[in-house]
Amino acid sequence: MESGFRPSVVPEMVAAQAAAAPNAVAVSDGSEVVTYADLDGRSNQLAGYLRSLGVGPDQLVGLCLGRSPSMVIAALAILKAGGAYVPLDSTLPAERLDFMLCDAEVGVLITDSISAAKPSKGGWRPIDLQRLADEIASFSCDALRCSVTEENLAYVIYTSGSTGQPKGVEIMHRGLANLVAWHRRAFQITPQDRATQQAAMGFDAAVWEIWPYLAAGASVHIVPEVCRTSPEALRDWMVAQDITITFLATPLAERMLALPWPGRTALRILLTGADTLHHRPDPQLPFALVNNYGPTECTVVATSGTVAPGPLNQPLSIGRPIDNAQIHIVDEKLQEVSAGAAGELCIAGAGLARGYRKRPDLTADQFVQNPFNAEPGDRLYRTGDLARYLPNGEIEFLGRLDEQIKIRGFRIEPNEIVCALDEHPDVQASTVVALDNRGGEKSLVAYVVASAVTSTALREHLGKRLPDYMVPATFVSMESLPVTANGKIDRAALPAPSDANRLGEDNFVAPSGPVQERLAVIISSLLHVDRIGANDNFFLLGGHSLLGTQLIARVSDAFGVELPLLQLFDHPTLSEMSDAIETLILAKLEPAGAVEAHRLHAD
Repeated sequence: MESGFRPSVVPEMVAAQAAAAPNAVAVSDGSEVVTYADLDGRSNQLAGYLRSLGVGPDQLVGLCLGRSPSMVIAALAILKAGGAYVPLDSTLPAERLDFMLCDAEVGVLITDSISAAKPSKGGWRPIDLQRLADEIASFSCDALRCSVTEENLAYVIYTSGSTGQPKGVEIMHRGLANLVAWHRRAFQITPQDRATQQAAMGFDAAVWEIWPYLAAGASVHIVPEVCRTSPEALRDWMVAQDITITFLATPLAERMLALPWPGRTALRILLTGADTLHHRPDPQLPFALVNNYGPTECTVVATSGTVAPGPLNQPLSIGRPIDNAQIHIVDEKLQEVSAGAAGELCIAGAGLARGYRKRPDLTADQFVQNPFNAEPGDRLYRTGDLARYLPNGEIEFLGRLDEQIKIRGFRIEPNEIVCALDEHPDVQASTVVALDNRGGEKSLVAYVVASAVTSTALREHLGKRLPDYMVPATFVSMESLPVTANGKIDRAALPAPSDANRLGEDNFVAPSGPVQERLAVIISSLLHVDRIGANDNFFLLGGHSLLGTQLIARVSDAFGVELPLLQLFDHPTLSEMSDAIETLILAKLEPAGAVEAHRLHAD
């Protein structure tokens, strides 16, 4: 622990920094710069308004805002008012947002004119920050008396649930304060540090990207949307902004490690986590790589360790326990396994969540009495992850004990997808697994027993209920699901997806014209999908932001034009992308004349 540093709740820590350096930059998104005085005063005003609505300790407030200084101010205001924030991603299906709001029993929903339309009108009071700006500004900028303790809730984040509905993880101020204190000590955070904010607020990495830095007087810089998933653009932006420390989810971090970096870069630490790390850093990189592990139930991070350059055949570890966290690797009887043996990774200590929102049975199953501590009430969280100790005392992550899947950092309960699939009237039975595609990436595959249904219809059905990362890339038609002798689904007996067993699409239209045909070959190679139709959606076929940047690079090589990433999101089908590419080609040919354009279409 830092000399003279006294852990407290986060609102007190940030207020102390505002008093010490009011004119220092707290948050910036490039177009708006918020000083610590601004952050403190504006959050105090909003906190006062929330208090006037009855917000207090352990009361949940919905937070549906895009990544912006307003998002940070609103989250801090909720904490100052004594409440706990529930981050909501406005891009999620309305049905899922409504469930989360109702399950959390949110009384107040902070939003803006852009996000306000997505959640349906429910029993909560919407607060549109733009529309109510004058009323909120009438409240005092002076600090409210802090009314929370370390045992009160700080935030509730919803994760995928095996019952078919997401489950809310309740995190207390004690866990958040411990994360902040450890982070400040471990990475020697000072007011001179410049950190990134890249994750969506509903991903608990955003907790880590904001509060340790504001509690230390550092500045938080919100990554522009156009840079978030492009490694080259993100690298250039971080270098130009003199970023000193960043967190990137593992798939993006690994691509950043492979880039050349200029000699002049302020970046000193790249933090990663949320998925299995496969690569060690090049010894020439000008920054350290730190691998981290932690379920949402343990306040973001439970173990951490610097990854040294070295041979790839050496196991990559997830480090050692952070301050005030204890790791136990146990067998099925919750007894420690022998050194080097594999077992379930269990966590105890200050970071443990209170439990799952309104799920006492699940809480009791996952948070058990700690057999390694006789103190009454001390708990042990069973992660369901498989791990072992390495000879140097660090921990190696080995996978999952149960069916839970992790894809691109997202933790997915397959049964939630199954429940949503089985709601379709034409589906009699289903199961979902993650398979490695030909490119070595995991993708979701749904096996369905259904009558007269297409994969297009199932994707549309799931898209109304689930986030896009939970919609399977492939649907396989089955007459029946194979079962084991004890009646459980035999996943080992499921056939590999092929042209013969894949569910068909609605009104398949073959690519036409040279641009569509060439683009279809590029996408097929990138996604490892054999057949691409003119109406097929890149993202519904298994594409995502990182693959999108690779697609843009291949389009540039093939057609000599730069397709903007945002245009890819706006025009995700093969035909729409082809039209956009043709428009860019024609614009590039001008003023060469219509002869050149005609020749292009005739080729």
